[in-house]
Amino acid sequence: MPEAQLILASASPRRKYLLTQIGYSFKVIPSEMDEPPYAGHDPALYASDLASLKAKEISDKYPDALVVGADTIVVIGEEVLGKPEDDASAYKMLSQLSGRNHQVITAYSFQLKACRISQVHHVLTQVHFKQLSQKEINYYIKSRAPFDKAGAYGIQDYSSVFVDRIEGCFYNVVGLPVSDFNENLNMLLNQHAITLI
Repeated sequence: MPEAQLILASASPRRKYLLTQIGYSFKVIPSEMDEPPYAGHDPALYASDLASLKAKEISDKYPDALVVGADTIVVIGEEVLGKPEDDASAYKMLSQLSGRNHQVITAYSFQLKACRISQVHHVLTQVHFKQLSQKEINYYIKSRAPFDKAGAYGIQDYSSVFVDRIEGCFYNVVGLPVSDFNENLNMLLNQHAITLI
């Protein structure tokens, strides 16, 4: 029966918290891959490709470990919103989201090179923002919270007051759809008779 250490190829404190919350022991070894820009194809495929590339980068270095790579994107209309670079881009993104529906897609990939395992899954959540005032947007930007988050907001922080409804997994918006993730990881472990160490 093969044994493998679980590695999270992400520096996200939110993913680290969620994995810990559902009882996994793991090491954090963030991917340093430069993310290619969105080229206008399927957003879910884009997120899936990024998650797979991040996992593969770390899996190539640790072939006996089960590596998890993940990527979360925010999609509004035909546009994929990344992380804001400055106050102006954060303001623009939050203004775009104001009063509108958008999608949050998180893709996650499992890679275990020694066992030739390579899987990717994605989950989509619909999120609707209430109409935001300039004061609310500026207050949030001054908190500096938007700057490490796709779409310039984190549903688990102050910006939770911007969200009037969601359809789908809340934790997917935070950065990892824990129920879907846990189900697929357990299925993989059982299928390949792998024990996590």
